[in-house]
Amino acid sequence: MVTARGSWRQGSPRRRNRDRHGRGLRGPLYPATLPAARSRAERFDALVLEALEPIEARWRTELTQLDVAVDDVPDVQPTDSEDGGVVEDGNVPLARLMPAASDKSGGPTRARIVLYRRPLEARAKDGADLSDLVHDVLVEQVANYLGLDPDVIDGE
Repeated sequence: MVTARGSWRQGSPRRRNRDRHGRGLRGPLYPATLPAARSRAERFDALVLEALEPIEARWRTELTQLDVAVDDVPDVQPTDSEDGGVVEDGNVPLARLMPAASDKSGGPTRARIVLYRRPLEARAKDGADLSDLVHDVLVEQVANYLGLDPDVIDGE
């Protein structure tokens, strides 16, 4: 009788965690309390919050109706709406300002700035450069939202 490879396991339950050589089950490489345990997306989110903090401290009352979000990559479908709220490098959007509007149910939605993590990371040389780039893009988007010059938002 010839059986296909692995067919003998079909009826038996599989063990998910294996202790192959008696050294114990695999665990996380770093404890969750250390910064190295955070993913790239979590580190980028923290970087955005750090860049937003001084802007929000200065413009708190004007930014009460604004949300800031992070997305991995921009949507590749072109939009016919105004492109005044898009910060681009070449043809790749780095961030987008979506003005307040009504959703499908007729309720209002808040204005939103969306920063695109992967294009921003691709353009940065190191962590300090990424921090500066995120800050600059965020300042430009907040200035676009408020209708002010970016130098006014940045406090220069």
